[in-house]
Amino acid sequence: WQIILFVGILELFDESIEPHYMNGRKPGEFPSFSKAYSEGVGVPHPVPFDLFDPFGTVGRLLDTEEKKARGRAIEINNGRAAMLGVFGFLSASKIPGSVPVLTFIPPYSGEYMIPFEGNFHMPMVA
Repeated sequence: WQIILFVGILELFDESIEPHYMNGRKPGEFPSFSKAYSEGVGVPHPVPFDLFDPFGTVGRLLDTEEKKARGRAIEINNGRAAMLGVFGFLSASKIPGSVPVLTFIPPYSGEYMIPFEGNFHMPMVA
């Protein structure tokens, strides 16, 4: 319930700032707490810091569009590397020896895709 409450508070703050994300604000751009606090708009926030960059250090480092584009490309490549790593662990646990570096992973005889099948029957649970 704490996560739902936290996300609800963030949504309440997001809905109270103009322009609304359906009327002109970039999709995915969350409004700044510190800017709203200094302008006195929206739902009051007790701490005038932002969630992602509380002290404004990233904003100073990514001051040009070229640096922002390079940072986005780096972030996409890091996400791709993380997905490859996860799939490496999954394949090493399903087929022992398929990834030579991960021989310490114990074999897994279950099904990884059970949550996506829609069959939520749990054996031996009444």
